[in-house]
Amino acid sequence: KISNISKPWSWNQKSFNEILFADKMSGIPLSRSEVFGELRKELHEKEEFGKSDVHVFIIMGASGDLAKKKIYPTLWWLFRDGLLPEQTYFVGFARSDLTVDAIRTACLPYLKVADKEAERLSTFFSRNTYISGKYADEASFSKLHAHITTLPGGPEANRLFYLALPPTVYHDVTKNIRHHCMSTKGWNRVIVEKPFGRDLQSSEELSAHLSSLFTEEQIYRIDHYLGKEMVQNLMVLRFGNRIFGPIWNRDSVACVVLTFKEPFGTQGRGGYFDDFGIIRDVMQNHLLQMLCLVAMEKPASTSSDDVRDEKVKVLKCIAPVSISDVVLGQYAGDPEGEGDAKLGYLDDTTVPKGSTQATFATAVLYVRNERWDGVPFILRCGKALNERKAEVRLQFSDVPGDIFGNQCRRNELVVRVQPNEAVYAKMMSKKPGVYFSPEETELDLTYKSRYRDVKLPDAYERLILDVFCGSQMHFVRSDELREAWRIFTPLLHHIDNEKPQPILYRYGSRGPAEADELSKRVGFRYEGTYKWVNPHRL
Repeated sequence: KISNISKPWSWNQKSFNEILFADKMSGIPLSRSEVFGELRKELHEKEEFGKSDVHVFIIMGASGDLAKKKIYPTLWWLFRDGLLPEQTYFVGFARSDLTVDAIRTACLPYLKVADKEAERLSTFFSRNTYISGKYADEASFSKLHAHITTLPGGPEANRLFYLALPPTVYHDVTKNIRHHCMSTKGWNRVIVEKPFGRDLQSSEELSAHLSSLFTEEQIYRIDHYLGKEMVQNLMVLRFGNRIFGPIWNRDSVACVVLTFKEPFGTQGRGGYFDDFGIIRDVMQNHLLQMLCLVAMEKPASTSSDDVRDEKVKVLKCIAPVSISDVVLGQYAGDPEGEGDAKLGYLDDTTVPKGSTQATFATAVLYVRNERWDGVPFILRCGKALNERKAEVRLQFSDVPGDIFGNQCRRNELVVRVQPNEAVYAKMMSKKPGVYFSPEETELDLTYKSRYRDVKLPDAYERLILDVFCGSQMHFVRSDELREAWRIFTPLLHHIDNEKPQPILYRYGSRGPAEADELSKRVGFRYEGTYKWVNPHRL
């Protein structure tokens, strides 16, 4: 069933999703357990799993929301599907006085456990332990180290430390890990969650601190968007197809739009959000990462550093964003809405009174190189908008020598990241009937229809498995982070210091009209006439 997969199979060159889809080629469907079993066999033959067969995954901040809603569920799914090394143990660490049973109870709503998996779940939690301690206390980390050594194979185990923590404690925690918790016989890897600082200076300070304790090969800066199916698919679409190569440049592309929209507001998390804002929360990381994958040159290989080298080259070609190329917005309540839609950002009791923090932003960037010079990259993101959507949209130039009397619309290639993963090309076709009239239609690859029996892994599943395997392709390197902050820091300092008044937009709308005007001014053409019809609906 799996014979069409080439051997030997290299984790660093292929994601496990290729095995998930491989059975489509043979026409013989594999069950999820069969595919995962095959993958596990392949993975465990690889040297990437490293110096020891025993792995200990330490969740720093095990009592927090991130651990409860994402990290523990992800580890459970990987364990359930047999994707982790056989001898893997999990240790929670936090200040709270907890038990494993308490953690299990807190995580249960997010674990998605089927009735037949109850015994497997019990086995998973039997591999879990918990240690209470203070993040700044060296003795607590000595106790954690002593506990790890009591686990089966613990003294020789490879150790993975996940920092599911606020950045305020990163310095103390990483210093104590380095001095008191490192494995001397296995490898050590540290996973750091964003935000990686607030601006260029604070990011550089954090990077300098981490590099004084760990090598770059030991640091995994996680941006979960890099684990999403369609974000990873951008590289295959670009470099695995001949049809896109010749047109993927300024000669054919009029503009590129990268969008991240959420249909809900801060919902009681305004205190946290107000400290960072939409640019730091979404644009400087998620959207800029997608821009790199769209704009970069073909890497020499799919190795981690070759890919990240090309992403850094793109970022170096982008000048810092000017406030004149930005529209900032803040959502107001919709008087005719229901529930939360009636409430504006300033109605959130956790938001400081009179806050000018932006909940919406559109920014225009230019990549000043031979391929993209003059092509606007329009980054749009916001909360309390009309839909949930994240996508990459390439809008192509007008067809020269129009013979159809201005009836033709621009072609577009759209990669929808979420929801309902899809790739589709908007094109012109003759309208069926006796008249010779063109109309917009699409070439459509909707994943739910094309891959009906495939469950796409969660982004955290991919990324945590990458850490086990030692692949850093989908993690942010320090020089990449530096260039990203260089682009946005002057703008962020201007906003922090001058506090420009954001434009109000209604909850549930497209955002400020001024953002559409900016996009139109730099070259994006929005017709508003296209209607997508699901061709796969039964």
